[in-house]
Amino acid sequence: MPRVTIDGLELDAKKPWTVLDAARFLGVEIPTLCHMDGLTPWGGCRLCLVEVGTGNRSRLVASCTYPVEEGLKVRTNSRWVIKTRRMVIELMLGACGGSKQLQDLAAKYRVETMRFAPNHDDCLICGRCVRMCAEQMMGSAIGFTGRGRSLKIDAPFGKPAQACRRCGGCMYVCPVCTLRCQGADAPNAVCGRCGSFAPTCSEVYQDTQCFMGAAGRCGTCVPAETTGGK
Repeated sequence: MPRVTIDGLELDAKKPWTVLDAARFLGVEIPTLCHMDGLTPWGGCRLCLVEVGTGNRSRLVASCTYPVEEGLKVRTNSRWVIKTRRMVIELMLGACGGSKQLQDLAAKYRVETMRFAPNHDDCLICGRCVRMCAEQMMGSAIGFTGRGRSLKIDAPFGKPAQACRRCGGCMYVCPVCTLRCQGADAPNAVCGRCGSFAPTCSEVYQDTQCFMGAAGRCGTCVPAETTGGK
């Protein structure tokens, strides 16, 4: 079993675990959107990015598809990771600011403004519906069409597929369809916090573990300007 280190915690991981599997086994939270238990890992949304390696050799990878390997060192709450997650959330809000799941993530990671024009009710291209239809419902009635900016999810030739049983599974797993937040005439792009779980110490401490958990999770640490940092 490969021995890996996640946020300073060592673990003898099992194969074919991914970094996300190992982190969840340790109780370390990594946010996901395109990933869903029971569906093939896809790594499309990049929300689950973590930092692997050390020093100048470190890089960001999608934890839901990156396999564990001997000696792997993972950081799930470094400044680089948090900054990148905020950017990913901001970009996804630009595609669909009406998703409550995205608005809750924005509140949790303190994404308070948006630099992109919101486009409500757009698709996030997370691929959940495509995989659900093919892998759980055995229908394969929808799939990806087009490339680049023209990429979208549609039925073959844009017509209702005979394989579709109208089960609603695609809508059930969709992060845009399941729960709505705001509306088409929302006064601002980021609604701001049905519940605030703002990480206040992630920019002060690096991967610190305390009795409350990983850095930035409890929201009780004071900012660096009042403590002088550590």
